[in-house]
Amino acid sequence: MKIKTGDKVKILTGKDRGKEGVIIQVFPKVERVVVEGINMMTRHLRKRANQPGQKIQFASPIHVSNVKLISPKSGKSGRVGYKKIEADGKTRKIRVIKSKGIKEDVE
Repeated sequence: MKIKTGDKVKILTGKDRGKEGVIIQVFPKVERVVVEGINMMTRHLRKRANQPGQKIQFASPIHVSNVKLISPKSGKSGRVGYKKIEADGKTRKIRVIKSKGIKEDVE
């Protein structure tokens, strides 16, 4: 997956379309991410012997195809690709945002 924990993303589809948030958790095997404050679900817990019933809200995972990475430098969003850079004889692989012909370093 090209998106990591801590990345700022924009939501493309669903009830939270257009909102932005930070990725809290990534599930690469099922290609899903949890974004802070997005896709909130409510879980109703039944009362127990000494505890009252309660409602718990939590962020539910969404598919990685429904989010778009936002560049921390310029604020532009786009698809993510990789680019190899050579410096001091070492090759480094970095992520870049491909937005309308402009390639911008994400890291």
